[in-house]
Amino acid sequence: MPAGRVRAAAPAGAPARKPGNRTARPPGSTIRRTVLPSGLRVLTEAVPAMRSATFGIWVQVGSRDETPRLSGASHFLEHLLFKGTRRRSALDISAAIEAVGGETNAFTAKEYTCYYARVLDQHLPLAIDVMCDLVTDSVLAAPDVETERRVILEEIAMQDDEPGELVHDLFAQLVYGGHPLGRRVAGTTESIAAMSRRQIQGFYRRRYTAPSMVVAAAGNLDHTGTVRLVRSAMTGTPLGDGTADPAPVRGPDGGTPRVRAPGALVDQKDTEQAHLLVGCPAIGRTDPRRFALDVLNNVLGGGMSSRLFQQVREERGLAYSTYSYTARFAGTGLFAVYVGCAPGKVEEVLDLVRAELDRAARHGITEPELARGKGMLAGSVVLGLEDTGSRMGRLGKGELLYDRPLTDDELLARIDRVSLAEVNELAAELLASPMSLAAVGPLHPNDLPAG
Repeated sequence: MPAGRVRAAAPAGAPARKPGNRTARPPGSTIRRTVLPSGLRVLTEAVPAMRSATFGIWVQVGSRDETPRLSGASHFLEHLLFKGTRRRSALDISAAIEAVGGETNAFTAKEYTCYYARVLDQHLPLAIDVMCDLVTDSVLAAPDVETERRVILEEIAMQDDEPGELVHDLFAQLVYGGHPLGRRVAGTTESIAAMSRRQIQGFYRRRYTAPSMVVAAAGNLDHTGTVRLVRSAMTGTPLGDGTADPAPVRGPDGGTPRVRAPGALVDQKDTEQAHLLVGCPAIGRTDPRRFALDVLNNVLGGGMSSRLFQQVREERGLAYSTYSYTARFAGTGLFAVYVGCAPGKVEEVLDLVRAELDRAARHGITEPELARGKGMLAGSVVLGLEDTGSRMGRLGKGELLYDRPLTDDELLARIDRVSLAEVNELAAELLASPMSLAAVGPLHPNDLPAG
């Protein structure tokens, strides 16, 4: 963990951890947690009714941890770890899991990286062995570095050709400027082209340490057996030796970015649609009001019954795709509204979006909207219980980002406690200020209405 970071406060209502507590189980929960001597945390959730299991390894490193020269290193490394270890080639890795009907994948975010496999329950030992091997013992062969360099440069080019995705990167750049949160997760063509194998190898060994990692598994499994398999798979690797305490969660202090003044940024492209993103800085992920923000987001643009969908698409037919979303990081976050529309409709769309945000800031939402927004949020929690991948993700992110995952009942209770006053106070705080605007399409900055 970078110097200067401190442990964030545990989520409201979370029990304090006692020093030396190496195994824990929240009361009334099937979630179990064990900390190995190396500092590696292992969390499981037993779901006997399932016939599958999902196993994931979460690493507390992402694009936020990169210098400009290493921009994209986390994502580059994610690609490379699948290219082979001392025991397995790239083909061996994929073939071993696919031969039993499973799947493997990975993703890199601003503050973490995750590698996972989903298999039939009886093949969990194989998944654990393969995934632990590729994460801990990649050889990072020089030819593979060059191959994946070309692949990632193609990936960046593909992203540049997708204006509906590019506009989100543009918006982050507009809000956070030169801070790592303002940079693209995949890096730039310049940083990827210049990055050496030695730099990637150093990044790998500095950042992929047992205390900064969380193993999470969910499905038809046994906790004790899973821990035993993980310990066995880690023995003899750089992550299996030594004794250490788990790394603290990434705290909100030390490196929290200064957001830029509201403004506009346009990437002129010859596209059929104008892709617009209107938004502002928002609360960080440990803010106790995050559930209220999720409810507000659902009301404004979280579904087909939302205000923006109804106004922009259903009543006026100005766009096919429109939605709002939130992004939360340590110490900061984003709230934004996306609309893709005809270039000639930009002014009308922006005026309408801004009017809806202003109305929410001035007058808040209604009791029926509150109930609907809370229902959508609670429904997403419950529906996620039917997927071992979602359960595994909640375990890994909960431990890595919040110090422990909340149980289903705790999550539903938090949602239920959201009040109309809390949502409306947050709406007045976030939405009353001038908004930033990112746009991609056949537009000139002078064509955009002020606001």
